Order: sequence, then C-alpha cells, then structure tokens
Amino acid sequence: MTPWWIRATGFVVALIAFRFFASWWCGRDAEAWFRGDGERQSALAADVIAFEQDDDPRHFNGKLALWTHQMAALGLAQVAFEHPERKAEYVPVVTRAAAKCFLPEMRTFGTEAWSNEDAFKSLEGSHAHGYLGGAALAISVARALDPAFPADVAKQHDALIAAFERRLLASPTGLVETFPHAAHPHDTAAIAGALAWHTRATGRSHAQALHYWADKVRTKQIDPASGLLVQRMEHRNGRGTDFPRASGTALAAYYASYADRGIAELLTGAVLRYASGLWEFGGVREYEDGHSGFGEGDDVPVLLGISPTATVFALAPARASGNAAEFAQLYRTTALAGVPYTSGGRTRFLALGPIGNAFLLALLTARAEHAGDVAP
Repeated sequence: MTPWWIRATGFVVALIAFRFFASWWCGRDAEAWFRGDGERQSALAADVIAFEQDDDPRHFNGKLALWTHQMAALGLAQVAFEHPERKAEYVPVVTRAAAKCFLPEMRTFGTEAWSNEDAFKSLEGSHAHGYLGGAALAISVARALDPAFPADVAKQHDALIAAFERRLLASPTGLVETFPHAAHPHDTAAIAGALAWHTRATGRSHAQALHYWADKVRTKQIDPASGLLVQRMEHRNGRGTDFPRASGTALAAYYASYADRGIAELLTGAVLRYASGLWEFGGVREYEDGHSGFGEGDDVPVLLGISPTATVFALAPARASGNAAEFAQLYRTTALAGVPYTSGGRTRFLALGPIGNAFLLALLTARAEHAGDVAP
C-alpha cells in the first residue's frame, strides 16, 4: 500500500501543476483575442463560415439553429468591421446566415409558444414575438454591410422593425414579450440594437423608441439592489417572474452595445461586479446574495453559484469595455471547458459544437466601436 505521505505529495504536485500549467495553457491566446488578432479571429471565422456554407436548413432548424445563424452573422460582421480586408469574403456569408433567421422553420418553437400564431402573420397585433430580436439585429447589421441584401427579406425586416417599434413604445416597461406573459430584457435589448442598426441601413430614425427603451432599462428593468436585469418580467406591470441574473444581463450588455453605449456600460459594470477569479481562472455568479437556482432549461446548470453561461456571455462586455484582466480570466475558463483546437487554419471549440463556435465568435470579437449611440 502506498504510504499516505507519497499520495499527499502526489496530490500537491498535481495541484501545483494544474495551478501553473493549466492557467498558462488555457490563457495563452487570451491576449491575442483581446487585442483583436486577425489570425485568431479568422481561424474561428473560417470554421463558422464552413458550417454556414454546408448547413441545410431542412435538417438544422428551430431554436438552436436560429441562435447559431444570428450569432454567426454578428460575429462575422464584427470581424469584418475590425479587419476591413475581410469584408469581400465575409459579407456574403453574413447575409446568408442572417437571411436564414427569417425562414419559417427557424421559428417553429416561437409559433408553437404563441398558440400556432406565426410572427410575420400577426404584425398588426400586440403579440410581440420578441424571440426574433436577435434575428432582427443580425439582419439590420447585414443590411448595413451589404448593398445587395435580398429585397424580399429586407421587406420582411422593415415590417418586423415597424411592429417592434410600435409594441415597444406601447409598453409601460419598455419591454416586448418574448413569449406569452414573459418578457426577457435581453431580447428587448436585441430589438433596440436592431432598431439602431436599421437606422444605419436605411436612414429611418428610431430615436424616440431608442430613448424610451434606454429610460425604461434604467427605471423599470434593472433591479436596484443588485444592478442586474431581472431575467424575466411581465411586460405590462413590470412584475418580475424570475430573479435578477447575470447571464441575461451579460447578453443584454452585448446587444445593448449596438444601440446605446451608456446602457451597455451600465450593464457591463453590473456583470463584472459579479465576476471573481481563482488561480487566474474566472467565473461569474448568476445570482445576487440571498438568491439561488440552477438556471433554466437552455442553460448549463449553475454550479456552486457560478454560471457557465454568464461566464461565457461576459466575455463580450469585458472585451468591449477594455477590461483585459477580467477578459483573460473568463477566457481561461472558457478554454478549459470548451477545448479550442486549431488545424488547417481553422479553430473550433471541440466541446461546444456549431452553436458554441458561433456564439464565441460573436462574444470574443465584441467591441465598443461597432456600436456607439446610433440614435440622432
């Protein structure tokens, strides 16, 4: 039998090796991602492009497909903004990915949630279908980049933007419903981004709606005790149906950066207050003190108070706000769990699949310069 002191020594050695080697290994690309290294961005973009070119919407559709395509479009657009020499290659794929978001098979889950009511057949009504906020943002950005964006999809987009604007201005809370009786502030933040970039694409002002939304974020949607957005609310009376949570706040900070820099900075500050580090790895607490939970069905479960979803989503506001130390810690954790692998000029995160790679391309390339205050 191995003496106890040999086992203890082995454990200590393994712990020290993990402390120093793992943090170095997982963080070796963090600085390059933070400063916008074109080689890193292009390698992950190459994998996302390959997926988009091979994808068949008949076989990959629904909620996960919708999220994948909208984040692929946003991520590729952001790389094109940061490295204009890539525009000729990336913009057609941005358009292709964004246009897929409006295919009927991408929104079947939302149609079913709204009692088989299709979003584009109910634009004159009050049912907001806010789950399409990210899709609308992706198309706004694609239209701003691509003068040859398909006219039929642009016409659908104009109609949806008009409906979103009307519903937002009619809401006492500045929220539109994602699903019946459930408004997610991060989805409305995506709608605000879509309105702002619709202005860039078409010249039509949505300033009134954007200013109204920004005011209601500050006065109705943020929990004053924690500084976080309430994850889910009743859009008419503002009653919270979930706790304030960091994951939704981090995603909203990313979307808000397309609409209003002040709101993005406010939400970013709140999220990063819930970030902490251990051995140069970082994590974000999901709940304020006094609350707990395991997240939602679409989330990776909250573990010991740390939310893997919030940790990954916080990469975007950390980079956009210039917080290099926090970004590096969050990236190490993401790399440890996601397992990035590069071969043949393409990078993918092996543990995360196409949706994870699309999300990470968008989050790792987020920056304040792609947004600003667009409203006149």
